[in-house]
Amino acid sequence: MIRLDRVDKVYAQGKRQIVALKDISLTIQSGEFVAIMGASGSGKSTLLHLIGGLDLPSSGEVWLGNRCTSKMSDRDLTVLRRREIGLVFQFFNLLPTLTAEENITLPLRLAGVSPASANGRVEELLRLVGLQDRRRHRPEELSGGQMQRVAIARALVANPPLLLADEPTGNLDSRTGEEILLLLKQTVELYGHTIVMVTHDPKAAAYGDRIITLKDGAIVEQIWVREGHDSATSSR
Repeated sequence: MIRLDRVDKVYAQGKRQIVALKDISLTIQSGEFVAIMGASGSGKSTLLHLIGGLDLPSSGEVWLGNRCTSKMSDRDLTVLRRREIGLVFQFFNLLPTLTAEENITLPLRLAGVSPASANGRVEELLRLVGLQDRRRHRPEELSGGQMQRVAIARALVANPPLLLADEPTGNLDSRTGEEILLLLKQTVELYGHTIVMVTHDPKAAAYGDRIITLKDGAIVEQIWVREGHDSATSSR
């Protein structure tokens, strides 16, 4: 599903060069829930952005299926993200003037899908996230947890194979955060999505099938946690 081959990412800061990622080689299988951990500045969000085609590597290759996204044009990457990648952010990124239902429907409208054709999918997702009775509410009328549920439904509405989540529980209390993590895990079981989630919270990371730890832009540890399978490898 996802493959990174010897990826480096370097940013210029004046005359200095900041190495965000160095020599990252990684494969993520379809239907896997992967959590990426690390301290602030470790490169975890940069890695997520490269996987999602939001940024390009300085060297190396990023593959999504049989396509090398690091060699695609901006236009092709935009189309790819719209059709095949769902994004969930820490601060929800909902449009304040739209209702919950309208925010969920937005990706389909941008793709030219008629409202009538979208109704069935939107209804399904409103039930999944438990917001049928909040469909007409705008973000200011929703709690943080409800806004994140809307954001997850919006990310899923086009049925993308890949879901990227950047600190999805970082702005929520612990109980609500657990509900969001359970919902994410449920989407893997129901729809077979691949999820890559960035988090600083070990409890959140434990919901994944695999935990990847970054330090100073490099992978230092990978832990697989699955039913009947629990192992760890380290690159230290």
